[in-house]
Amino acid sequence: MAITNTQSGTNVQEIADGIYRINTPVIIPGGGFSFNQYLIVDDEPLIFHTGPRKMFPLVREAVASVLPPERLRHIAFSHVEADECGSLNEWLALAPGSAPLCGTVAAMVSIDDLADRSPRAVADDEVVSLGKHAVRWLDTPHLPHAWECGFLLEERTGTLLCGDLFTQGGATNPAITESDILGPSEAFRHGMDYFSHTRNARHMLERLASTHPTTLACMHGSAWRGDGAKLLYALADAICV
Repeated sequence: MAITNTQSGTNVQEIADGIYRINTPVIIPGGGFSFNQYLIVDDEPLIFHTGPRKMFPLVREAVASVLPPERLRHIAFSHVEADECGSLNEWLALAPGSAPLCGTVAAMVSIDDLADRSPRAVADDEVVSLGKHAVRWLDTPHLPHAWECGFLLEERTGTLLCGDLFTQGGATNPAITESDILGPSEAFRHGMDYFSHTRNARHMLERLASTHPTTLACMHGSAWRGDGAKLLYALADAICV
């Protein structure tokens, strides 16, 4: 793991072939938390989650440790929230060949207006080639929250960029783990339930499981490696009661 800012503790680690987790730990009342972005290095580099606007200098510095940030082509995110796309316009200004990449609902209701450049709106199950890597957009409305929510599956490495599905508290989690993350994420959810509990949650989680991911790239806490289908079914059992 490379520390890119000693003051903030921002760090970078490769969690799958050509996919880097950028992590910034923060101290909050009662404990710690963390914010992750995921950088896919390829002919058309992609970052998933921008980080909050105020964190932009730290994330930019971390990206620069891997590749020139100006090379970014896709600024992607799961749904419209500050930690998902708060610094979207800063990235668009820095990388002149880039565009937002999001689901069709996000483009329609928010990003066509909020972004300084028109988004590439991807339909459910649409695949975007980055070069050696390819990402597939999967609509998950209201899972865990927001009408426009969706995730990206990087097909070559089996990495599911799964946003807020497995949010873990703490500021010192390892970059990637094979240990249990469902228990910690459920403990966090019970303390502050951010799931919408849509009636379609089980169907959508089973669809995600059917992609058989082997790496789950979580937005908060550790990324995870293992039988992703089994873990997604377990999440469905936990929340669909």
